[in-house]
Amino acid sequence: MNKSLIACACLLLAGCATQQPPLSSTTVESGLTRAPEQLAVVFDKADLKLRIEPDTRSIRGDASLSFTAREPLARIVLDLDRNLPVDAVEVDGQALPAASYGNPEGRLAVQLPHAVEAGAQVKVRVLYHGRPHVAKRAPWDGGFVWSKTPDGQPWVASAVEGEGCDLFWPCIDHPMGKAKVVEEHFTVPAPLVVAGNGTPLGMDEADGWRTYHWRAKNPSTYGISVNVAPYALLTGEYASRYGNKIPLAFYYLPQNEAKARELFREFPLMLDFFESVIGPYPFGDEKMGVAETPHLGMEHQTINAYGNKYAKSEYGYDWLLQHEFAHEWFGNQITNQDWDDMWLHEGLGSYMQPLYLQYLRGDQEYFASLMDQRKQITNKAPIVAGKHKTEEDVYDEKRGGPGLDIYYKGSLVMHTLRHLIGDEAFFRTVRSVVYGTAEPRPGNFQPRFGTTAEFIAAANQATGRDLGWFFQAYLYQAGLPELQAQRRGARLELAWKTAGGTPFPMPVEVRVGKQLVTVQMDGGKGSVELPEGATYTLDPHSKILRREEHTEAYQAWKKAQAKAKTGS
Repeated sequence: MNKSLIACACLLLAGCATQQPPLSSTTVESGLTRAPEQLAVVFDKADLKLRIEPDTRSIRGDASLSFTAREPLARIVLDLDRNLPVDAVEVDGQALPAASYGNPEGRLAVQLPHAVEAGAQVKVRVLYHGRPHVAKRAPWDGGFVWSKTPDGQPWVASAVEGEGCDLFWPCIDHPMGKAKVVEEHFTVPAPLVVAGNGTPLGMDEADGWRTYHWRAKNPSTYGISVNVAPYALLTGEYASRYGNKIPLAFYYLPQNEAKARELFREFPLMLDFFESVIGPYPFGDEKMGVAETPHLGMEHQTINAYGNKYAKSEYGYDWLLQHEFAHEWFGNQITNQDWDDMWLHEGLGSYMQPLYLQYLRGDQEYFASLMDQRKQITNKAPIVAGKHKTEEDVYDEKRGGPGLDIYYKGSLVMHTLRHLIGDEAFFRTVRSVVYGTAEPRPGNFQPRFGTTAEFIAAANQATGRDLGWFFQAYLYQAGLPELQAQRRGARLELAWKTAGGTPFPMPVEVRVGKQLVTVQMDGGKGSVELPEGATYTLDPHSKILRREEHTEAYQAWKKAQAKAKTGS
């Protein structure tokens, strides 16, 4: 072969090395309907041994998974990217022939050597290897991030919310696929450090490799993460108002020590906010942990990914750190039963930013932050469909999903609900859904699953009222309620119009001159007297999320500006 052909061959090989094999449709979609065999088991424990090799961008996995059968069982079905070849499978210590298992489409089916009776336990061990899918734009698409620190050392992270846990370990890739306990034994080249989920159990070092041991209880499936770097560590302890002491840990790049120490000082303030407003930190017997990452961020349970480059918002705090930390309550303590209920994570999590600013500084920054969110609501689809959805169904607007409305619209809906029912009933509702009790304290609650229907029921119970009309209008319909106002002689007539024509008896405050009048709007209609020459302002304290033509006009202008700038 001549030199030119050799050069061409090398280029082709280089190109192949950078191209990723396609993910199967099963792996791309997180939260697919679970296989009958997955519904038939309780996931007791996952013991994950993972060797992470930055030089080759590869992993070698050894996963021991323990289950209890709910009913007689002949197979175990797991989710695992088919591009991670399975080397061997064992069941209860017995090696299986290759014909007993297969993973053609990303669902690893293991034929058990003997039937397992209801109530019996079974342990499946899967050995596998390969180059995990690389995220092109983490955390917005899932996979591993292979990066370098500013001084050229390996910096590795995982971010798999979208495509799911099966991108790097055999799991049940569904929000309800949690294991009760996950033990991590992650091996990396020395002197790198692994920041893991849960409680640290020590580190072993031999032959130039380090193995870090971690143990986490009830971690969310996509909340299990890989964080590898030459980390330095800041530690502390927070004395909770509930009497327990919470370990604090921040894994940061050594060159960022001054900035890291400044950010670390925000940890206790955020804990105090959440514990005083929502309730006890759910994982106080493990830690409040943060790891600096090469991607923006992700709510990895007890070890949140942080890549905001220590930037402060115009409100003088690190919004990203606060948002991801909110998910310890909204996402990790309460986890949506289905992706269709994802607004419980993101809507409540996003409302925590303006609420935090109100806690810190008062109403001006609270409303300014809400206004930032209001401008981004699109109302293209309901934020709850009332049917099973995958992650892609929710986030992809091209597939009819609500997209970012689960964040911003969800937040403004919570703001509106709070003003409708009052602080006591609102926070009682939130606590009941998050903890399963309105009086949480350390030791009397466990991580749990939640639904939109449960949230509505909790609000009804807290208020003694049927609020179905409220949630129907805001969650299950795309368009916002519109307040129509018409002056007729000495009266201002008001009427609510909803996208689906459904009832909406939302009371409305009207400022008439200097007087504040509450119009009850029974049947969705009401009126208020307007003295001659009096001016009026609808909803002067901005309590209600509603359709506003000036907001839509501004959004259209912004869209046109962006289109003109890109030339598309």
